[in-house]
Amino acid sequence: MQIMGLDIGGANTKAVRIDIVNNGVLSFQVISKYAPLWRIGKDKLPIILSELKRDLMRDSILNILGVTMTAELSDVYEVKKVGVEHILDCVEKVFSGANIKVIDAYGGLKSISDAKRDYLSVAGANWAATSWLVSKIIPTCILIDVGSTTTDIIPIMNGKVVAKGFTDLDRLANGELIYTGALRTNIATIVNEIPIHGKMVRVSSELFALSGDIHLILGNINEEDYVSETANGRGKSKIEALARLSRVVCADLNMLNMNDLKKMAQYIYEEQLNIVSKGLLQVLSGMDVDFNIPIVIVGLGGKFIGGKAAERIGFKKIIDLAEILGKDASKAASALATGLRVAFEHGVRLPKWL
Repeated sequence: MQIMGLDIGGANTKAVRIDIVNNGVLSFQVISKYAPLWRIGKDKLPIILSELKRDLMRDSILNILGVTMTAELSDVYEVKKVGVEHILDCVEKVFSGANIKVIDAYGGLKSISDAKRDYLSVAGANWAATSWLVSKIIPTCILIDVGSTTTDIIPIMNGKVVAKGFTDLDRLANGELIYTGALRTNIATIVNEIPIHGKMVRVSSELFALSGDIHLILGNINEEDYVSETANGRGKSKIEALARLSRVVCADLNMLNMNDLKKMAQYIYEEQLNIVSKGLLQVLSGMDVDFNIPIVIVGLGGKFIGGKAAERIGFKKIIDLAEILGKDASKAASALATGLRVAFEHGVRLPKWL
């Protein structure tokens, strides 16, 4: 039996094929595709899904498909209802013949028709899939999932996800969703000013540089990790990242030297850590826990953003999910979790680490 987990994002779409033998998970394969719907258009979504299906399934027959999404928030859709319906229509078209289930924000599974009817429960619910998976591995912890665009902070107690928010709006209000990530965050949303030559200099609000430039300059990521497009559409070398960063304060590489720009990058990085730390403290404020609770990190920025932010406020036990799932699978944890969630629903024995 073959099962797929699919996480359809506005920027990245991730898919995992899970091979089942003797009613147990034998192996899984991961593909992630950068496909920004706001640029390529929503009509290209069936093509993206078809390519993922072809590359993962080849000549095999897909039996069960688990789906989660965040792409409904993309501004190619007028409202989320339209987005959810269009995404699920595309899934039905491309994966016809498979038993399709959609994960909701409560960790449950819905049919396509029920998901369309209760669209807000499935909109942006990929965090619920990842949280379900982590709850099976580490029953009491705080999950910090840092992707290219956003950070999820999810409390898990005694094997149950105890998040307070179930829509993006509520999660933003509770600190469980923070719009800062490892690649796509506009620098102007992280800082209002930067110290340069002993003075605090206001930043421009233009889209000159992204968090990916900062983390590339500091060595937190490499060029291969920088999968999204850059702010100016140019290359992903360190010198090009430095040039973009200089423009944040309306300067260039003739006006600021390498040392100036690395100090700027470090300051912005520290401020991004502060943003995540504040969100973590907000989540903790409503819980009866101490700093001994494990922090589980996942995602591209899990280690250098999530883990470092947790350490900054006193957490000592940091568990990297990549060391359990493997590096590639951890970057597509929500897709893997969605596939395993539907497998679990069908009585499949989960891997030993579960």
